[in-house]
Amino acid sequence: MRSNKITLKEIKGDASFRSFYRKTNNKKNSIIVHATKEKEKNLLIYDAVNSLLIENKILAPKLYKENYKQNFIEIEDFGDDTIFKLLKKRGSNKINLYKKSIDLLSKIQKIKQKKIKNFKGKNYKIPIYRNNKLFKEAKLFSDWYTKKYISKKKLPIVNTEINKQIKFLISNLNLKNDTFVHRDFHVSNLMRHKKQFATIDTQDALIGNRAYDLASLIDDVRFESNKKLKETIYNYYLKLNNKKINKVILLNDFEILSVIRNMKIIGIFTRLAVRDKKTKYLSLIPHAWKLIELRIKNNKIFDNLKRALDLNFSKKLRNLK
Repeated sequence: MRSNKITLKEIKGDASFRSFYRKTNNKKNSIIVHATKEKEKNLLIYDAVNSLLIENKILAPKLYKENYKQNFIEIEDFGDDTIFKLLKKRGSNKINLYKKSIDLLSKIQKIKQKKIKNFKGKNYKIPIYRNNKLFKEAKLFSDWYTKKYISKKKLPIVNTEINKQIKFLISNLNLKNDTFVHRDFHVSNLMRHKKQFATIDTQDALIGNRAYDLASLIDDVRFESNKKLKETIYNYYLKLNNKKINKVILLNDFEILSVIRNMKIIGIFTRLAVRDKKTKYLSLIPHAWKLIELRIKNNKIFDNLKRALDLNFSKKLRNLK
């Protein structure tokens, strides 16, 4: 008779305040998610959003067990095949992997449900992604990044101008806040499990602009893709959703959200290094700059922001050729 030996092994986490452990026994693997900081979001809300997705036939981690008092939940293990890992493999079919990711996104965006019971038996309602929240996030760029490179004397003027341009861009968004937004829909949070595509890291989900997750996937700071591939993925999304979407409005919102999201990312990665001593994300900042440049260089709506960035952050600093 085989003994049921249980092992726990810490696995690589993300930029959040959570720890992850793979629990292995003879029957099946599972993941232990442990959090003491931002516990409600990282455990209770994370599972509630996963449950909502599962109810809508989207593959997300099922809850096996919760011990909220002891700061952990035990959830389904999808293995190690992130789409990021699969894209990195030599000879991978990148277009196919991205198209399946878009298929999953289109399915998620059909969800109309906004409420679910959490494992404490209380209703959780997914909040709206309001403009003031978008602004607060993009403002992380001026809260954390600018002070590294701008003199104290000049800093208030530069930040005022950048924040003014962010507000202007947000005021020019046209699509309604009526769509399920994962909010971190990128290839490190998408997985292939039993030939299906699944999503993890869902706790930040909001009801917002349908272009947001599309921008997260296509202009992903973690994985560099060429312009042709980006256009192919974007056009595939359009083809799947062309009856619902005004192409001009979608492109406008996609470019604005890509730019302010990557400004937010620069701010977050700087904050992680300065405040939390997590420096590994700093190497991704030059790519975030490239993505911003890609979107702002040919669109007049970005002229004033481009001027402010060109004036205060050298091409060398931004690693632009």
